[in-house]
Amino acid sequence: MAKQTGERIAEASAEALAESAQAAEKIVKGNAEALAESGSATKAASQELTEAYRELATKNAKNLAAAMQALASVKSPTEFMELQQRLIKEGVEAAVKDSQHIAQLTTAVFTAAFEPVRKQIEAVQKSTRT
Repeated sequence: MAKQTGERIAEASAEALAESAQAAEKIVKGNAEALAESGSATKAASQELTEAYRELATKNAKNLAAAMQALASVKSPTEFMELQQRLIKEGVEAAVKDSQHIAQLTTAVFTAAFEPVRKQIEAVQKSTRT
């Protein structure tokens, strides 16, 4: 009888261990998938940010060239001062708008890149509660 009880305990322990191993394997597999997905999203996000910065640099270079041409064509000191003030105002407004756009893009991109990891964390937390 003691032998049968010991065997039942051993079987129950083996079953519990097997279930724990399966749960751990599922978590590890989920973590690996989430990290792979996050890596892909991060790569895409980096490319998107790089493109946004490239477009911004191109736009700024064109604006600078246009501003230099406009300043070179002025006929009087008054006209120069008015143009300079207008260019400064437009430059500041553009810089604020561009920085807001880059900040929003950066936030959206990295939120999307972290999303698979966040979902995996929630899944693991949910599975450990049940």
